[in-house]
Amino acid sequence: MEQDLLLKSYLKRLHLPAMAQAYEKVAREAAQTNARYEQYLLTLLEQEVLQREANQQKRRLIQARFPVLRTLDSFDFSAIPGLNKAKVLELTRGDYIAQRANMILVGDVGTGKTHVAISLGICACRQGKRVRFYTAAGLINEMIEAQTENRLSKLEAHLLKQDLLILDEVGFIPFSQTGAHLLFQLCSARHERGSLLITTNLNFADWTQVFGDERLTAALLDRLTYHSHIIEFRGESFRFKQSLKAQSGPA
Repeated sequence: MEQDLLLKSYLKRLHLPAMAQAYEKVAREAAQTNARYEQYLLTLLEQEVLQREANQQKRRLIQARFPVLRTLDSFDFSAIPGLNKAKVLELTRGDYIAQRANMILVGDVGTGKTHVAISLGICACRQGKRVRFYTAAGLINEMIEAQTENRLSKLEAHLLKQDLLILDEVGFIPFSQTGAHLLFQLCSARHERGSLLITTNLNFADWTQVFGDERLTAALLDRLTYHSHIIEFRGESFRFKQSLKAQSGPA
């Protein structure tokens, strides 16, 4: 009894909760199979390592702040025949992040760009990468607020530490001059230092509509498209198709 209390106390002090939870069960199994002491210890350590990895992965997913969790298992590639499925699946390996390359998903509204972006972000989290998801408007609002409160440099430092920064919905809302310059500043700072994944419904020629300044837009696109993967999504909206299907169903 005293030995068990000491074991639990030491394991708690050493911050080894998985071992504390499993050592009795593993000890019984080791006794039944006449396992060596080294095997018993290895099994316990594996339990601790696996639990820590699971906890870290869960923490990375929470810190990424995805609006929803969506994987490619639930993505209907057949609905977008022109989408390069092989390329998307290749990108799940995360080599582009190691290369600090960017990715731009461009195409029609409702064709699954955000779904794919989130899926690739989840893959990156599972590979131990630091990921942060924003809508473009949400990030700009946060940066403007941080600038007003004199903490912009702290926010930018945090964003620069991310291995993958996802900017969703570039093109839905025109940016203010201040917002456009702040976003340009961030993208320039991350150039070849960390990966950006951007989703947009606008062709590159139309980005001036959002940023308002032709020279700034040209300079930004020059940085974003250099050493990048560009994937086109062309087709009808998933949501529109589902609405039509629902309306044509039984009353």
